Amino acid sequence: MKTNRLVTLRQEQQHERALCTAIQALRSVEECRSFFRDLCTPAELQAMADRWAVVELLERGLPYREIHRQTGVSVTTIGRVARYLTSGNGGLPGRYRAAAAQWVTHWVPRILCV
Repeated sequence: MKTNRLVTLRQEQQHERALCTAIQALRSVEECRSFFRDLCTPAELQAMADRWAVVELLERGLPYREIHRQTGVSVTTIGRVARYLTSGNGGLPGRYRAAAAQWVTHWVPRILCV
C-alpha cells in the first residue's frame, strides 16, 4: 500500500472500480494476457499466478509445506491466501472456488505461456 497518497480514498476506489470494469470486459485469453502483460511487471504477474496456484492446492487440502515445495511460494503467503479464502472479501465464496481452481489449471499456463 502507498503511504504517501496523492489521490483521495474516493479517487482510489474509483480507479479500482474502473480497473475491475476493464478486467470484466476482457473477452478472451489473448485479451487477458495482453492486458495484464501491459499493466503488470513480470514479477507482479507471476505473483498473482502463484497465488492462484496456491488456491487450487489449498482446495485439494495439501499442507502448507507441500504447497511451498511445489510452488516456491512462502508459507506466510500461503497462509495469507488461505485466510482470504475463508474470511476475505468474498471474492472466492464456495461456489466459485472450483471455478477458480479450474481457471488456475487451465488458463494460467496459457497466459504465462508456461
